[in-house]
Amino acid sequence: MTVKRIVTNISAQDVTAAHAFYRDLLGLEVLMDQGWIVTFGSDQRAQVQISVASEGGSGTDVPDISIEVDDIDETYRRARAAGFEITYELTDEPWNVRRFYVRDPLGKLINIMAHSK
Repeated sequence: MTVKRIVTNISAQDVTAAHAFYRDLLGLEVLMDQGWIVTFGSDQRAQVQISVASEGGSGTDVPDISIEVDDIDETYRRARAAGFEITYELTDEPWNVRRFYVRDPLGKLINIMAHSK
């Protein structure tokens, strides 16, 4: 057996609230919109991973989702300019990751990260 896809499902009273974060900030496309469910994604193939953690590293809370981006500094700048709540400032971690935590409009804690060069 091979896992073909993993989908993160987030409960929301108003699914349109997610557009500003997942589409506008992160650049994901709306792949499906049924009114009661909106799926954001891209045609980019990604690794299949599930992480299980007792903390988020550096003493932080465990994030609901981790999203790797190609330009962490630009994503941080855009998140701050859009007024999203940054709960952990942009940090170079000792495990060669540069990241920040932000709350999406639905209240989920999102770890936005990039591997250090």
